[in-house]
Amino acid sequence: MTPKDPKFALRLARTGDDLKAAQRLRYRVFVEELGGDGPLVDHEARLELDEFDAHCDHLLLIDLDRDPAALDHVIGVYRLLRSEGAERIGRFYTTREYDLAPLVGSGRNLLELGRSCVDADYRGGKAMYYLWGGLADYVAEHRIEILFGVASFHGTDIAGLAEPLSLLHHRHLAPKSMRVCANPEHFQTMNLMQEDRIDRPRALRATPALIKAYLRLGGFVGEGAYVDHAFNTTDVCLILDTATMTGRQRDLYIRGRV
Repeated sequence: MTPKDPKFALRLARTGDDLKAAQRLRYRVFVEELGGDGPLVDHEARLELDEFDAHCDHLLLIDLDRDPAALDHVIGVYRLLRSEGAERIGRFYTTREYDLAPLVGSGRNLLELGRSCVDADYRGGKAMYYLWGGLADYVAEHRIEILFGVASFHGTDIAGLAEPLSLLHHRHLAPKSMRVCANPEHFQTMNLMQEDRIDRPRALRATPALIKAYLRLGGFVGEGAYVDHAFNTTDVCLILDTATMTGRQRDLYIRGRV
């Protein structure tokens, strides 16, 4: 699990300082950059954290030229929660937003992906490729069958997101056997426009890169969106069944070229 570029290292968090560095990056991205907040956010220490962190693996991309003592050396992170960790805490994080019964009841080996982010200085380069390559290794090692998690559009203006959300609903809705649904008390329909009114290129430009990466790999979305005012985002649930990936999609995934 080592990138080809000698400047970077890719590994799971091993120490408390590793976890704090991941939480510091999450604070920079989700709180300072995107305006998020929450009851467990530590503004004084500049850490974005919650009760799930202790039950997860944290995949870290590290810039070896940055100072570990300053906790700014982690420049990319993925939070990984397997079924065993969810059993310990009693739920997956995504259950606060979506009814996961179709996935949990499938009996298949699940991995929840969360808190994915890359430092602003490293976006548009190879950082996300490295993280995806490390994720592919992790999935193979633990024989994961279904990956899922929420991914976010910035902001909570549903009218402004009507086109990309509608495109997801019409073109990328999960099959019924895997179709999780946003919890009714926060359900926001994504069926906001007729399909023939959607300007597909414009809708794709308005769709975050991470969501498009899942779609290129054959991923689907659940039914409905969740408007998260605390984090200033509109969330969709992404689902990827590794058994249905085509050879080309699997090659892209394994090589981290999404």
